[in-house]
Amino acid sequence: MLRFALRRDRVLIPVWIAVIALMVLSMPNTLESLYGTPAARADLMRQMAANTSLRAMVGPVFADSVGALTAWRVGVYAGALAGVMSLLVVVRHTRDEEESGRQELVSSGMVGRRAPLTAALLAAAVANGVLALLIAAGLAGRGGAGAVTFGLGVGGVGLVFAMTAAIAAQLTESARLARGLTATVLGAAFVLRAAGDSASDKGSSALTWLSPLGWLEDLRAFAGERWWVLPLFAAAALVQGTVAYGLAGRRDTGVSFLPTRPGPATGRLGTAAALAWRLQRGAVLGWSAGFLVAGVVYGAISTGAADLVKDNEQARQIFERMGGRSGVTDALLASLIGMLGLVAALYIVQSVLRLSAEEASGRAEPVLAAAVGRLRWAAGHLVIAFGGAALLMLLTGLGFALGHGGDTGRILAACLVQIPAVWVVGGIAVLLHGVLPRGAAAAWGVAGAVLLIGWVGPAVDAPRFVLDLSPFAHLPKLPGGEMAWGPVLALTAVAAALVAAGLTGLRRRDMTG
Repeated sequence: MLRFALRRDRVLIPVWIAVIALMVLSMPNTLESLYGTPAARADLMRQMAANTSLRAMVGPVFADSVGALTAWRVGVYAGALAGVMSLLVVVRHTRDEEESGRQELVSSGMVGRRAPLTAALLAAAVANGVLALLIAAGLAGRGGAGAVTFGLGVGGVGLVFAMTAAIAAQLTESARLARGLTATVLGAAFVLRAAGDSASDKGSSALTWLSPLGWLEDLRAFAGERWWVLPLFAAAALVQGTVAYGLAGRRDTGVSFLPTRPGPATGRLGTAAALAWRLQRGAVLGWSAGFLVAGVVYGAISTGAADLVKDNEQARQIFERMGGRSGVTDALLASLIGMLGLVAALYIVQSVLRLSAEEASGRAEPVLAAAVGRLRWAAGHLVIAFGGAALLMLLTGLGFALGHGGDTGRILAACLVQIPAVWVVGGIAVLLHGVLPRGAAAAWGVAGAVLLIGWVGPAVDAPRFVLDLSPFAHLPKLPGGEMAWGPVLALTAVAAALVAAGLTGLRRRDMTG
């Protein structure tokens, strides 16, 4: 079962590992170009100690070496991404398999009750182990002990949230809800860490110690390693694993401890669009709340971050490549808004691929057996996907306006101009679902590549033709730049063409199941 799980994830796991590892390993050279002298690094430490908002965003700095700055700059986000990778792998091979009915078929053979859970956790452990090894090997030149500590910390965070996902998969009847619960726990861990770091520049707050992401910081890689923090990851994984195995042994395949409440078949669920909203409303509301909060937080820290980089020529150049040459504050606002636009691309892919999940599970077939055409069925989900993406960017703008202040109209325009690029990524997902339904998951690879180009490309000064592969590279750099309607309309037209091609393919092919 482990070999089968790894074979099924032969694309998913390597892509996640590559994205996280590249994010970490590209950072030392970037930091050396930004803070090339001991004096510059010491000045950064002094500014971070006095800037509570930036500490909440990335954590405190414990030493001025390039290795320590790398662990500071990407540690929290690398750990969070490792947690996301782990929860996806575990839920995919536990609750997803039960929902599809495949697990019942496998369990009818000589397979133990806890074997599927064990295989899923081992697959997550393999993924996190490879990630830890790559990080340790890639940063070994900055200090062997620090590299090993940092690699083990990132892998440890991933393993902790793999165990959290294992518990959620036992409690819920829906894979979607299991992923949502685990993501909520991960978000709470980030908030606890942020609150603790804003209160103390030494990582000593009790709130920081309540979060696995805070444990990763308090390992202090490259800054006098605290090896005694590592057993916290092992203990948390062991306790959660014990709970998950206990729950797995007390339920039948396909059932859960928190069963889904049956809903009415009439009234608000009388149309395909209403059913699509019922299926996706939890995700829409969760993403909306997250983007509103992120907008408020990023808006609040933008002024302090601008003060941090205004005297650093290299840092200013990076933000100008991301946000345009219109002043440090506007460039920083544009780059932060652009980063959230990249994240919105993940939402639209998830929402569009709900079509694939409904089709593969067989739930779409009884809907289409009634007086509901394929286009009408798909339209219900696509309105939520594309309209939801627009809603997320609108809420982002409102959040930035609340956190930053200033001209609300300019900030809202900067957020709304991201929508056509997000729609292009969604259009690619629709095309893949319509033409290559069994390969629709490749849309995640597209979204991951766009995310990698947008986040890492400007930092490493990637060639222009590489940056232009992302639709976000063609947008006007608002709020400081000039509005250019040509690229916006062109991207909107491309997105519409992709959706039309995908829907045409959906009408002409057989339904899968």
